[in-house]
Amino acid sequence: MFVYTVNPGDSIFTISQKYDISVDIIRGVNGLVNPNIVPGQALLINTKIYTVQPGDSLYTISQKAYVSSDMLIAANPKINPSTIQPGMKIILPELPNYIATTLGYFYVTGTQSDQLVIRDFAPYTTYYSFFEYHFNLDGSLSSLNDLQAIESAWNSHTAPLATITNLTAAGFSAELTSQTLNNPASRQNFINNIFTLLSQKGYAGVNIDFEGTLAKDRDIFSTFLNELGSRLHIAGLLVTIAVPAKTSADIPWYAGYDYGAIGSVVDFMFIMAYDWHHMASEPGAVAPLNEVRKTIEFAVQKMDRSKIVLGIPLYGYNWALPYNSEVLATAISNQDAIDLAMSKSVPINYSVVDEAPNFYYVDENGQRHVVWFEDTRSIAAKMKLVREYRLHGIGAWQVGLGFPQGPWLLTKFFRVRKVT
Repeated sequence: MFVYTVNPGDSIFTISQKYDISVDIIRGVNGLVNPNIVPGQALLINTKIYTVQPGDSLYTISQKAYVSSDMLIAANPKINPSTIQPGMKIILPELPNYIATTLGYFYVTGTQSDQLVIRDFAPYTTYYSFFEYHFNLDGSLSSLNDLQAIESAWNSHTAPLATITNLTAAGFSAELTSQTLNNPASRQNFINNIFTLLSQKGYAGVNIDFEGTLAKDRDIFSTFLNELGSRLHIAGLLVTIAVPAKTSADIPWYAGYDYGAIGSVVDFMFIMAYDWHHMASEPGAVAPLNEVRKTIEFAVQKMDRSKIVLGIPLYGYNWALPYNSEVLATAISNQDAIDLAMSKSVPINYSVVDEAPNFYYVDENGQRHVVWFEDTRSIAAKMKLVREYRLHGIGAWQVGLGFPQGPWLLTKFFRVRKVT
């Protein structure tokens, strides 16, 4: 497979003719309900044979297909690299096997739709982390209608994790975390309740997602994870965690997360490598590749790289223009962003520096907007980082947002690890 960037004047039909692949396959792989593709849009073309186009070289083809020129030459020994001509057929080789853990966060609704989504994404998923349980000051836990989802996960050969957060009605609460963990009785009760929850409901383990942990609670947070691991590991249960993306040790608002101490006691760590730009910030890339790379380079200095799961966003943000700090952006799924650009017939730009797509449009009220999101190119770039840095795997927030090209990309870059 390879990625094709739409040019002015292209249609799905003309692209299908260029590469000898059916319109239905192009539409299906890319989730295209609206046929009105726009310039700059990235389409995943699912084929093992590439038809050379005017201006192509082995290098440009290798870039589109995410393989090296040497791999192309090896797969096509009868072709002279310096004399390729339009119309030639070139075999696109498979990447060498890379076994990766995949983690998908999933909002549990307790309805039949849970089972359908779990089943559909199961071939590409190692763990589902079901969202969410939260806790009280005494260490007691909230409830969640998740029994059918847990059963569906196991039946689909994926392992379910219980996501436990410090969410309250007012949002993530650093104070709740602080008071609970610093009270020995509450902390022990909390650990006991987590163990009971996992054991009684049949979870494979837990995913701790405490956001905003304070610098003063850095050590007690690590202590809690160590104590939790001691309790759960004896029973064969996993301790995993979601942490914010740190590019250095001196970021004050992330000082509560000690990558080294955390990494030494958990089974794996999901790094939330996104939201460099967010609802309350100025417009920009949600997960700029240079910052994601810095995060990985910092993390591998502090902990075992084989425990790192790189988190990617299946969403972007839509900002009104001109930017007003008092007006929050709205979240939008990656696929909805693409559909919006198509419905407005506006071109999609691509920042080579950030490895991120964006576009501008005017709404029905005359208000200008800019949307930054993730597409096939930007997500593929992050998957390449997982292979480059030999990480444990990749994960996404969150599965329910959908991304039609996702399973195809996962199949391209990885062999998904299965634990059941």
